[in-house]
Amino acid sequence: MRITPATELATRIEKLQGFMDGADVDAVLMLQNADLFYFTGTVQQGILYVPVSGAPLYLVRKDAARARMECGLEHVVPLKSPRDLPGILGDFGLPLPQTAGLELDVLPVALYQRLQAALPGCVYSDATPLIRRVRAVKSDYEINIMKDAALQVDRVCQRAREVIRVGMTDLELAAELEATARRQGHQGITRMRGFNSELFYGHIFSGADSAVPAYIDTPLGGLGLNPSFGQGCSYKKICANEPITIDFAGAFDGYLVDQTRIFCIGGLPDQLLRAYEDMYQIQNRLKAIARTGAIWGEIYDECYALACELGYKDYFMGSAGAQVSFIGHGIGVEIDEYPFIARGFKDQALERKMTFAFEPKAVFPGLGAVGIENTFWVEDDGLRHLTYSDEQLVIL
Repeated sequence: MRITPATELATRIEKLQGFMDGADVDAVLMLQNADLFYFTGTVQQGILYVPVSGAPLYLVRKDAARARMECGLEHVVPLKSPRDLPGILGDFGLPLPQTAGLELDVLPVALYQRLQAALPGCVYSDATPLIRRVRAVKSDYEINIMKDAALQVDRVCQRAREVIRVGMTDLELAAELEATARRQGHQGITRMRGFNSELFYGHIFSGADSAVPAYIDTPLGGLGLNPSFGQGCSYKKICANEPITIDFAGAFDGYLVDQTRIFCIGGLPDQLLRAYEDMYQIQNRLKAIARTGAIWGEIYDECYALACELGYKDYFMGSAGAQVSFIGHGIGVEIDEYPFIARGFKDQALERKMTFAFEPKAVFPGLGAVGIENTFWVEDDGLRHLTYSDEQLVIL
């Protein structure tokens, strides 16, 4: 079991406090699992209290003893109720905050109200943009874990070559590949921050099912097994001469990578073959322009313009009426982090060691979808691959 080094946690807290000072926030209180893991090294239930200066307090309701074993922070304190916050802050010589940041994008209203009651008179703001800015830039420690996740997803692709056959269902293929990832240490959960953005190991489907839209904010949806989770694999049987999509999120020691590869048995229609090559061309355009200082929205605009120039205006990143307005998304502890290679993000620039997945895909209703996805990190002179499986269309 990998334990996050105390030096990593200290650096992250220090960066957050720098952003807090610029935003005139006295304290940030975190309760969401992904943020707790990032800043404490564990997900034991409680509140991480980060003052604008000084050491943070990890106030743990359940389980404080385990938190002390897994967390490298100095102060891990049992917490019975948010009502105890003022007394605990006083015990550590911390004043009551006048302004505090919360994870307002994910915090349930009932918990928000309890915190309001615990710290009356405090003015609250959304700390999520500050938290996301810290998390967007990865350390060498984090990138090395993501390399382990990339190794895991490459082994999934190798297994796909071995097991895909005509007549097996998409569900059977998914089960084979998910088992492979699990044996390689996949944590079994792919975290997403967005409300109701549930995701399992990824999306595995074939033929026309890959072009079925779904509620989730992704270019591909899939029919799913039933309406309670209407996305991903179904009971459809795999046939020859149709695309088989392996859109898989590797997950290792809390960190994710995202990769898509297309397989087929026998070959594909010319329209899909040409579309696959064109999506690969769009990825190459990304590589030519994405480097430190590049504007997220401008990268999107240039790559989207190329997709339209190639004839995919009605098919790019979803079928007509179900298209998404992004081509890439940050990734790390969650699959939807900063940066967003998306429409409208004109004030944010890529920074060195940001990590993101880029996924140009063409979707043809009734026929299927093709595309490619890789996870990269940013350097001053361009991008570096994290995922590395063979990028050629796999014809079995």
